[in-house]
Amino acid sequence: MLFAQVLSILGFASYPSALPIIQAEWQLSNLESGFLASCFFIGYVLMVPLATTLTDRIDTRQIYLCGGILGFTGLFGMGYLSHHFFDACAYLIVHGAGIAGMYMPGLKIIADRIKVGEVTRHISFYTAFFGIGAASSYLSSGLLIDAWGWRIAFMCTALGPLLGGLLAWLGTRRLAHEKTWWDIHFDIRDAFPWARWQRVMQVKEAMAYMLGYAAHSIELFASRSWLVAFFTFAIVNAPGGSEFPLTATVIATLINLIGVPASILGNEMALRLGRHRWIYIVMTGSIVSGLLLGASVGSHWTWLIALGLLHSIFIMADSATLTAGLVISVPEEIKGTAMGLHSVMGFGAGLLGPAIFGAALDLSRAWGHDGWLAAYSSIVIWSLFFMVYTKYILWKNSRHFA
Repeated sequence: MLFAQVLSILGFASYPSALPIIQAEWQLSNLESGFLASCFFIGYVLMVPLATTLTDRIDTRQIYLCGGILGFTGLFGMGYLSHHFFDACAYLIVHGAGIAGMYMPGLKIIADRIKVGEVTRHISFYTAFFGIGAASSYLSSGLLIDAWGWRIAFMCTALGPLLGGLLAWLGTRRLAHEKTWWDIHFDIRDAFPWARWQRVMQVKEAMAYMLGYAAHSIELFASRSWLVAFFTFAIVNAPGGSEFPLTATVIATLINLIGVPASILGNEMALRLGRHRWIYIVMTGSIVSGLLLGASVGSHWTWLIALGLLHSIFIMADSATLTAGLVISVPEEIKGTAMGLHSVMGFGAGLLGPAIFGAALDLSRAWGHDGWLAAYSSIVIWSLFFMVYTKYILWKNSRHFA
């Protein structure tokens, strides 16, 4: 399932890697370019309630395989058929819907089958492998774009989710209690299970983790969507004697890879220090490092890459902690629904991140600045709001700070 996870998001960074090229080719504004990145998350949010709710009722492998087919369709359509902003929106939405059928359902496949050991460690490895998949996506997309152009890159990476879906189908077995598609009755409430969502939101601890995941996702997905564009700008505007030794996509690959051990080790630190305390430490670090990165355009390449790596470490260090905290804080009978709502809130916030970043970039440049500090400020501020809200309202006097 970890390998299937990597394959499922092989096309995740195809658009961010091609963003500077598509923006120039289609003459898009920064807001429009950011909105295209957000379209992936729109598709994800529209599909994930149905996909995750059904994991409590039917064979999750069926959902995972359908997600792989949808992911393939969206990526291949983007590469082969898209010609302007609006049809690109549609294909990227389909891609996002496909990944919605794979990411949290994949975690459910693992959670339903592994019942020994510290469950949060299994979750931390799964969430960390998202970073390996994202890094692989940046690297493969960058190489394919350089060799054959962005359209071929999309069509080739489209094979990833399709192969991931097949691997999960062949590599795992249906559990005895799981039903199939044709054994259940579908209801519109399966797509938007408001009553079950209310049960999840009544668990104050779970609600706090979901809000934290939303703040985390705004920063994470905005940063990943604009990372190649940021370093492309930094490379072009590097001061004399500071020529970058790596391309923007290779730098993005390394920055995403560093998030893998950060996520796994972050969960271990949370087990020792307490989840709430660790989340605050990490979010504070991500705010500071994000602001420094945005303010450092024009600095020597060693400083910029170091800040990029540090920012990625802090962004990812609480990823597994937030998801694991949610999973273990809700009753078993609504776990799939809780994971779905967790994804809706996280990726729903994530869809705003790239557009917010692009809008801040446009506004700041309209006022005569390079825009990057304003853009990074616009995505790290949400972690500050989360910390203030939980510190003085949701987690006041929490035992996790003991």
